[in-house]
Amino acid sequence: MHTDRRTLIRAAAALPLSAVGSSAAFAQTSAPAPAAAPPKEVTRALAHYLVTASYDELPANVRKEGVRTLLNWVGVAIGGSHHETVDIAVAALGPFSGPQQASLFGRRERFDIMNAAFINGVSSHIFDYDDTHLKTIIHPAGPVASAILALSEMQPVSGKEFLNALVLGVETECRIGNSVYPNHYDVGWHITGTAGVFGSAAAVGKLLKLNEQQMIWALGLAASQPVGLRESFGSMNKSFNPGRAASSGIFAAILASKNFTSSDAMIEAKRGWANTISTKQDYNEILGDLGKRYEAALNTYKPFACGIVMHPAIDAAIQLRNGNRLTADQIERVELKVHPLVLELTGKKTPRQGLEGKFSIYHAVAVAIVEGAGGEKQFSDRAVTDPTIVALRSKVVPVITPGIKPEQVDLTIVLKDGRKLNRFIEHAIGSVEVPMSDKQLETKFSDLADGIIPAAMIRRVMDACWNVESLPNAADIAKMSVSA
Repeated sequence: MHTDRRTLIRAAAALPLSAVGSSAAFAQTSAPAPAAAPPKEVTRALAHYLVTASYDELPANVRKEGVRTLLNWVGVAIGGSHHETVDIAVAALGPFSGPQQASLFGRRERFDIMNAAFINGVSSHIFDYDDTHLKTIIHPAGPVASAILALSEMQPVSGKEFLNALVLGVETECRIGNSVYPNHYDVGWHITGTAGVFGSAAAVGKLLKLNEQQMIWALGLAASQPVGLRESFGSMNKSFNPGRAASSGIFAAILASKNFTSSDAMIEAKRGWANTISTKQDYNEILGDLGKRYEAALNTYKPFACGIVMHPAIDAAIQLRNGNRLTADQIERVELKVHPLVLELTGKKTPRQGLEGKFSIYHAVAVAIVEGAGGEKQFSDRAVTDPTIVALRSKVVPVITPGIKPEQVDLTIVLKDGRKLNRFIEHAIGSVEVPMSDKQLETKFSDLADGIIPAAMIRRVMDACWNVESLPNAADIAKMSVSA
């Protein structure tokens, strides 16, 4: 646990320096040192593991986290289903959708599995409220759950098969993400899309019962479809990325199932995925302790609907607000000591739309103090234009401070009467160290689903998720999760 946290910290700390390093590299006139020969058969070894790994081999804690991952994903997919972004996607793609094979969570329409997986992936990410693998900042469930739930409506998939595929898909994308993070992320790739496509392809390939060679080709075809750039953050395009990763993974696995070929070394080859899109390649992160060390067990769930690096500040602001019954008119300024990553990712001072507010530390702190929450309603178009919130965010002063870690914040509220209120957050709620409880996940789910699916159905859907391993067909979850 502590090693994982240190990995994240070292990776994040390196971000501001990497651009300088890149510039220096371009300025060099001497010939670079010869590159080490890439390891052989990384793609094949991963494919062999995926094809042979069984549900019975999953440790109990990994199964439990897989179930929590599913519950959280279904909740956010339903919750985001009527956002303007999803409405636009449904209207745009409807005329081109094929057979009505799969459900759209929280909606009445049915689309072909490719488009259904895409739209459900968009829906699950649009609030930025989905799960997070903190070592890589990948949102694992979007690409994987969107794909295999769509597939499960086309062919029978038992609950145990489904959970095994979900865990293996999450494991695949997070391990591949580990191998290139942070360098890959730092240059501008949205790692949920670029690594997520591997998770989708692996999970769908598992359910299609691909043989080892076909799984190699599925991973290779996934490698040819990296999607997502960080420039898209704050726009509808950000949620496009996990949605596209979901549908692209299905595309890859289905083609491979009919023996559509690829290179056998698309991950590790000199001109393969890892070497093309990253200056860091650590293949031990992909293959080390396969079946023993589970990245899927480290998944976390957001209590706040925004960028993860803002969560400590929101947590601190809400605690001080509630503990002292603060109102905005009492506050002179709010001082935050933060890691550089906070301003790099969430430095938008004047968000004009709710999606931009999800990447504004100024808005996040202000709305947390004014409304005492950080859910999807606090990152809406209404919230970012609220006069009280707008006035308070001009008083929020984040300062990059040596020694502050990415997962920490030191927040001080200076009041007009001269008092200073302070809260230091070591680990925010929702982290690996302070995880959301099952009850808190249920409350989050209920709040998101309220008004979208029938009230009586909310409990039934949650129970189906909790008991997925006993379901004869996992598609029941999708079929129950639609509007009346």
